[in-house]
Amino acid sequence: MLAHIRGALERKEIDVLRQAMAQAKWEDGASTAGANAGDLKRNQQLAPDSELSRALGKRLLSSLLANPAFISAAVPLHIYPPLFNRYGVGDHFDPHVDNSIRGDAVTGARIRVDLAATLLLSEPDEYEGGELIVEDIYGSRRFKPPAGDLIVYSAGSLHMVTPVTSGLRLASFMWLQSMIRADEARSFICDLDESIQELAPRVGADDADLRRLVTVYHNLIRYWGEA
Repeated sequence: MLAHIRGALERKEIDVLRQAMAQAKWEDGASTAGANAGDLKRNQQLAPDSELSRALGKRLLSSLLANPAFISAAVPLHIYPPLFNRYGVGDHFDPHVDNSIRGDAVTGARIRVDLAATLLLSEPDEYEGGELIVEDIYGSRRFKPPAGDLIVYSAGSLHMVTPVTSGLRLASFMWLQSMIRADEARSFICDLDESIQELAPRVGADDADLRRLVTVYHNLIRYWGEA
């Protein structure tokens, strides 16, 4: 399961986040690396439990949850509060998989981590290196997209961020528990939902074949979904 959602965040929202992050205090990013990945990670992040991180995360989620492509790709049930990081020169995150369970120290909530998502907040020409690389069934997929693009991928996939050699890479990242647990089933649901969204403007909401596809979509959610 891998989706590249272009323009997931508007420019004005990117600017708000970046202005707030420019004035923030940063800490070592190792605290969210997980028990087995701490030695692999070198970057900085906003304190996950800080008021600023929570406020920015809430603002970001408000935009993402209104984005049909994000809902199609993730079918989210629970979302760990978004975090914010920066990679300066020499920073990197070596190949790893994410922890299967995440607990929120503020609320005590625990989620099964099905998906990870990275939202870029820096433009590609603002830094060198810093590519997100995700291993999937098609091999290594490399991403260095424009600011505002979101990459959603299986948290169980081997992934990494290559060393930054110049500039500064700003991003937000989050973990999700999907209503659809299996990657394959979620991929089918995503393809079907995207087809429905593309067909609807062309054939109209009263089209019998479109209604049939919508019926299949919702019945598959009922069959596979968790709530």
